[in-house]
Amino acid sequence: MNNFENARILKAFGDEHRLDILTELQNGEMGASELIEKLNIGQSTLSHHMRILCDSGIVQMKKSGKCVYYSISEEGRNHIINIIDALTKINGYSDRRRK
Repeated sequence: MNNFENARILKAFGDEHRLDILTELQNGEMGASELIEKLNIGQSTLSHHMRILCDSGIVQMKKSGKCVYYSISEEGRNHIINIIDALTKINGYSDRRRK
């Protein structure tokens, strides 16, 4: 992954509404109508934020008839963990404490 793609993924975490959505999805798959009701937001607001979360790969969408269900993607979760690890790695770090 390049930094453009990493920035797109990290952007998904840069909004309070998206963090609220992710918090709700920690309990498992939820329908769009459930999220709208729990978060007290409109359908267009949810759509906007879900598009960003789904495009980042952090959230996956499943359609069942007219209903749409969302859940946290295990692959997306692992990917963001790898990005954070790579970006916060300290090169040449030694456990030896300075005296």
